[in-house]
Amino acid sequence: MTTPLLESRLHSLPLLARGKVRDNYAVGADRLLMIASDRLSAFDVVMGEPIPGKGQLLTEMALFWFDRLEGIVPNHLTGEAPESVVAPDERDQVVGRSMLVKRLKPLPVEAVVRGYLAGSGWKEYQHDRSVCGVPLPEGLVNASKLPQPIFTPATKADMGDHDENISFDRMAEIIGAPLAAQVRDVAIELYLSAAAFALTKGIIIADTKFEFGLDADGTLTLMDEVLTPDSSRFWPREGYDAAFSAGLNPPSYDKQFVRDWLEQAVVDGAPWNKQAPAPALPASVVVATAAKYREALQRLTA
Repeated sequence: MTTPLLESRLHSLPLLARGKVRDNYAVGADRLLMIASDRLSAFDVVMGEPIPGKGQLLTEMALFWFDRLEGIVPNHLTGEAPESVVAPDERDQVVGRSMLVKRLKPLPVEAVVRGYLAGSGWKEYQHDRSVCGVPLPEGLVNASKLPQPIFTPATKADMGDHDENISFDRMAEIIGAPLAAQVRDVAIELYLSAAAFALTKGIIIADTKFEFGLDADGTLTLMDEVLTPDSSRFWPREGYDAAFSAGLNPPSYDKQFVRDWLEQAVVDGAPWNKQAPAPALPASVVVATAAKYREALQRLTA
């Protein structure tokens, strides 16, 4: 792995935005260079320590899924080499961790699909037996497999803020009913295809979020990242049954490892309040998180 990259610094292209993980640069008027840093966010707070190799692993996994799912919906890849648009002295920040993509009009919602009850969905279910307005049967417990995947959209938050779960009706108000229905149907089809494949590799995709944009012709296009441990909840199949029976969160390949550590972290004698700055991650957590990401990629692409 190369030297960890906490933040890219390009002089040859204008920086458009620095997100929780990705740094986006303008390449002319119609393309973007997306650089996946080694930053990690949890509870919408960016950690101060990079996860070595994370940006390369995320990029390789996203490219794997874009290729596998391209028959379902167009994606934003241009097919051009990212390093071709930067100065020679910037290549080390770009190679292996970047995508050169079409510039789209992003939809202001996240398309979340859940196949299992976990995280915020489990918390919401306990209150009213539904998730984002989708009614669910009685008797489900943490990590239950749902009768069928459900679509539970969210609004995209600015950096440092929390995404807000919304109903499908609210999503339809924001982007229009026909487009909302198209996004829902495509997202569920993407999830079903990916989840079926991942299961053959011993991985359960409990839930995931997709982001979409519209190209110049108004064509719905899959963008940003797709089906990575940053945007999905991955569980190893072999650890699921025991955890489920005990009512516990199954072991995971995603950020749950870090979230679990942060949940018990103490700052100034009190539990961390989930506001920036985050407590410093121990070296053992950093190393173990990197190993989880690497194992997920190896299992999926073996």
